Amino acid sequence: MKKIKMITPLVEMDGDEMTRVIWKLIKEILIEPFVELKTEYYDLGLKNRDLTDDKVTLDSALATLKYGVAVKCATITPNAQRMEEYSLKKMYKSPNGTIRAALDGTVFRAPILVDGITPYIPTWTSPIVIARHAYGDIYKAVDVKAGKGKAELVYTDANGNEKRETVFDFGADGVLMAMHNTDKSIESFARSCFNYALDMKLPLWFSTKDTISKVYDGNFKQIFQKLYDEEYKEKFAAAGIDYMYTLIDDAVARIVRSSGGIVWACKNYDGDVMSDMVATAYGSLAMMTSVLVSPSGVYEYEAAHGTVTRHYYKFLKGEETSTNPVATIFAWTGALKKRGELDNNSPLIFFAKRLEKATLDTISCGEMTGDLVSMFKKDGVTPKKLSTKDFLLAIAKRI
Repeated sequence: MKKIKMITPLVEMDGDEMTRVIWKLIKEILIEPFVELKTEYYDLGLKNRDLTDDKVTLDSALATLKYGVAVKCATITPNAQRMEEYSLKKMYKSPNGTIRAALDGTVFRAPILVDGITPYIPTWTSPIVIARHAYGDIYKAVDVKAGKGKAELVYTDANGNEKRETVFDFGADGVLMAMHNTDKSIESFARSCFNYALDMKLPLWFSTKDTISKVYDGNFKQIFQKLYDEEYKEKFAAAGIDYMYTLIDDAVARIVRSSGGIVWACKNYDGDVMSDMVATAYGSLAMMTSVLVSPSGVYEYEAAHGTVTRHYYKFLKGEETSTNPVATIFAWTGALKKRGELDNNSPLIFFAKRLEKATLDTISCGEMTGDLVSMFKKDGVTPKKLSTKDFLLAIAKRI
């Protein structure tokens, strides 16, 4: 069979643990037999990040800016335990945080709906799209250990004028953290959310906690409202959708009672947590798409979950695993579709859509990984648990 040719490379960012194993299998079983795959490869596995002093992560982000489309495997953000396990030189920052800071933009995460999988919240009949700000906050924070003494927040303007605020008078040991954001990045985030909501014709909710964080979160709220009033209010009215600001705790309560069909814009950490909650409630963390869209039109596709460490340790012992690869498959198909769109390569677009359909059809016909079996309910179909590799082979038969 003649393979589909690619015109421009994708930036390929390899990752860690079980998702790294799955990454290789997806390429070998589902993509390379059909596509003459052209990528610029970067190994973002933790060992290579340590070997390159994490330069490889920034290099991959710069390559994404050059080529316009990237696909990324899940990676480890090391903590103290991981630092010891991998004998790292230091506790490196989140690779996603590094890439997102370089690209700017917004992460959009949406559940993958499948016939036969009913959400844990059965009223959620339409997707809830999480729009996650991709810059700053705790992901670019500076944190230190503190002892007895006074902690101050100091800001010095361009003219050398200093402003000081006492954070806390420590009477004993503690911890201290400072974080930031920029008006430019917040405005890019807001504009991306308004444009996405218009494209999808879905209402947009934005939530923070400005009653507590009056200046920091209040700044987000003000920028969103100003942009909406000046540029988007009439467009939203014409599209028959609306924009609402509410507190994060109120948004959570409203979301649980909703039927879905909403774009929910969240700050960086809120979006990280809420996207996992939404994904799990729809079925599985492995059943959610994730794409970073920058203001300059650069796209980075990834799975919205971690490296599946528990399954990886089983794999290393030679035990069979049944890890769900769907989000990683959809990261590849999303990137291939976008590459095809930018290059006017219709065969590549068609293949990516066919691969998505084959994946969903495999599940709806009763063949799936273990995480979905207990949730699958379809008249006349008995779900069958497959290993990761057998599930990928079942998809390949349908392509």
